[in-house]
Amino acid sequence: MTGKQHQERPGGTLRSTHRSLPIALLRARETLMEPLREMLSDSQISEQKWRVLRVVEEDGPIEQTMIAERACLLLPSLTRILRAMETDGLLLRQTGTEDRRKSFVSISDKGRMLIQRHIAKSNDLFAELERKFGREDMNQLLDLLEKLQKIRL
Repeated sequence: MTGKQHQERPGGTLRSTHRSLPIALLRARETLMEPLREMLSDSQISEQKWRVLRVVEEDGPIEQTMIAERACLLLPSLTRILRAMETDGLLLRQTGTEDRRKSFVSISDKGRMLIQRHIAKSNDLFAELERKFGREDMNQLLDLLEKLQKIRL
């Protein structure tokens, strides 16, 4: 049996991995992340920390659960990441004044400088992607992905 043939199974056959949405999304993610990881390796910062920095810089001061949601991280992972980023001087945490159980995160000057150092390269990478993929296709893809995120199975 070749890789293209399907074995009959109770409940039917699985869709080919070439047309599997989860696998296609992972492949597309890796296409995008490889050059971004190279860019970030100069600063010895992970892609997760980069996402946190971007979210906090855009929306901060911001509560931890909102960072987790916007940076696509699980809260326990985010807690560990925030601790390390605070130790590295990239972020600042403050306890909420109204609810002392909440903490709010803001970006430090060092964190802003790290973002500044990568803005030009990041913009160049995504300008190249948009040039190769097409602005209209890029906007359509982003719109479709937003629509997909709203679906609950």
